Amino acid sequence: MIRFDDVTKQYPDGTNAVDHLSIEMPTGQITVLVGSSGSGKTTTLRMINRMIEPTSGSITIDDGDVMKMRPYELRRGIGYVIQQGGLFPHRKVIDNVTTVPILLGWDKKKARQRGLELLELVGLPKNFADRYPAQLSGGQQQRVGVARALAADPPVLLMDEPFGAVDPIVRAQLQQEFLSLQQDLHKTVVFVTHDVDEAVLLGEQIAVMTTGAHVEQFATPSELLARPANTFVADFLGNDRGLKLLSLVPASDVGMADVSELVNGWQLVTDPERRPVGWANGDGAAPVPVVGVGPHGTARSLLDAAVSAPSGYAVRVDDDGRVVGVVSYSAIGRLLTDKLKAARA
Repeated sequence: MIRFDDVTKQYPDGTNAVDHLSIEMPTGQITVLVGSSGSGKTTTLRMINRMIEPTSGSITIDDGDVMKMRPYELRRGIGYVIQQGGLFPHRKVIDNVTTVPILLGWDKKKARQRGLELLELVGLPKNFADRYPAQLSGGQQQRVGVARALAADPPVLLMDEPFGAVDPIVRAQLQQEFLSLQQDLHKTVVFVTHDVDEAVLLGEQIAVMTTGAHVEQFATPSELLARPANTFVADFLGNDRGLKLLSLVPASDVGMADVSELVNGWQLVTDPERRPVGWANGDGAAPVPVVGVGPHGTARSLLDAAVSAPSGYAVRVDDDGRVVGVVSYSAIGRLLTDKLKAARA
């Protein structure tokens, strides 16, 4: 557990970037700090590994006072991921990944093997090991950054807007890969973002902060969306916070219907492997293209697919992309109503 007790960071001009913050971040879970620019999120994060020194108060990691540790020893036990990876441009990918293990005295062969394993773990082929960061895309560099942070198997992982500098498609892929990693690794993660959707998707608990790192609400995503603590939190989450709740619901929780019949006058066209091609209405025109929602999708992705489909139905597919059923707009609406009632109960 990471614990802040009455922590303040005051700069020479008198500004309190963090003002008497007390918060507990549970072991093995993802705690997200979210707020607008200047709310103290990054300052809070960087005080954990003493990249920024607190002015007063105490910060402990599993009851160990970080101020009583030597900074370089503290940081070797904490993974740190920032925007654009923060890689050393003059060093090969494998050397970037193995930086901390080598500093810890690992045998070079052992460190390289660990590095290669981590590259595969974050979705990069081993032959990327001898490339330089400039030879990689932005998303690939972020993957290397995550691999480097995990190299020495630290119990704590700090992530400061790690996916903010890549395009939306790559960002979504990185978010899903990170969630998959966390299911296996169970790190204590502190994640900073200004993006509410990202916070809701990744966080097991979310701290909504205002200037001075004042915590307006600290809650699970479902509680936050269903019961904002005050007007500021409600406004920050946005008018579509009910829809955001759907991103917490697996697509598999929504009831499906068979697709053998016409739905709203439209027929789902599939290829010989039963993969979706598009919706056709019998007028001879080319089918309207459709993208299926896979097993790892959410009720929100089903809603987006249903709204954009001429039939008003989203198409569910399996891991191989084959159609398993369709989901109506109305079924998703009923699910949302039930989830909101349950969250407010």
